[in-house]
Amino acid sequence: MDRPAFYRFHQGERILPFAATEYDARLAGLRAAMTEAGIEACLFTSMHNIAYYSGFLYCAFGRPYALVVTPTDSVTISAGIDAAQPWRRCHGDNITYTDWARNNYWRAIASVTGKRRVLGVESDHLTLAQAALLQDFLEPSQTHDIAPATMRQRMHKSPAEIALIRQGAAVADVGGYAIREAIREGVREIDVAMAGRDAMELEIAKRFPEAEYRDTWVWFQSGINTDGAHNPVTGRVLQRGDILSLNTFPMISGYYTALERTLFVGEVDDASRAIWEANVAAHEYGMSLLKPGASCAEVTEKINAIFAERDLLQYRTFGYGHSFGMLSHYYGREAGLELREDIDTVLEPGMVISMEPMLTIPEGQPGAGGYREHDILVITEDGGEDITGYPYGPAFNVVG
Repeated sequence: MDRPAFYRFHQGERILPFAATEYDARLAGLRAAMTEAGIEACLFTSMHNIAYYSGFLYCAFGRPYALVVTPTDSVTISAGIDAAQPWRRCHGDNITYTDWARNNYWRAIASVTGKRRVLGVESDHLTLAQAALLQDFLEPSQTHDIAPATMRQRMHKSPAEIALIRQGAAVADVGGYAIREAIREGVREIDVAMAGRDAMELEIAKRFPEAEYRDTWVWFQSGINTDGAHNPVTGRVLQRGDILSLNTFPMISGYYTALERTLFVGEVDDASRAIWEANVAAHEYGMSLLKPGASCAEVTEKINAIFAERDLLQYRTFGYGHSFGMLSHYYGREAGLELREDIDTVLEPGMVISMEPMLTIPEGQPGAGGYREHDILVITEDGGEDITGYPYGPAFNVVG
């Protein structure tokens, strides 16, 4: 029996999130960066860059995946367990590697890159073990870290990307309203979360009938569980007066959007209302600052001043926002577009960024809990366009 190290298995119709011209434009931008750096081939191993340049979002399950880009070719490298699905969902060529022998993955990559080439790699994703195998199988003459250049490229969204992100923001709102309807005393966090998730998955299937559906989720937190932005859902039962945190995350073809809101069950005490309203004021002020020419650090410092005036800055737990686009809880986001003191990136039209101030008041203090609002804005020539529709603040979000 012939046991090949790799082969091509192409069948079915190709269905991608974007037109071929969109991927060609992205690859042209990458190849310009490669030429400038003297790179002969790029080897991508991360979910986000493989999906960004090819459309294919892999499911690793312990197996490595890759995208190789040369001046003339773009080839995804996928495991045999996936059969032809990666080819149907990628732009360019696809090679399937087999597990008949160890490291056939690297043999498949070498068939495209060749050996002793100047190679671009993602230093922030390549493990020590895989880096050693890269040296053994590819014997690069040099390696260059291409990750910063790809991050800068991904920070600037195309019109097609922005159109998809708008759809995602609308789906996040659908989940938010479904969650609001499910909130009442006596239900569990998990019950409310499922209502939001189900509503979003149905909405995505309606808007994108040919997509693959995966990884849409909800974090819905109550009481002490609101103290962290990424705290998992539990079976805690909602009680009257509880502070709540609504977080919807629809995933569409590797792009996720988010809606985050503070709510209360039935009533809100005066101390909690005061903190909530202070956070809403910072949120509104922060959104007004997101416009071309503003730097991430400058925006951060101005919001810091608002909280400092109210003696609340010590309760801030993280930066005030980040880039949206090709990102997920599995993989990174464009770290160069974070609203933090140490990021000097200047906002430009075509960027997409969130405003999401959060205050966490410790248990035992008046107004204890985590307060967070979150809107997504598209930076335009004139300012920032808010594409989140679900209302924020006490007038709408004391429910149940």
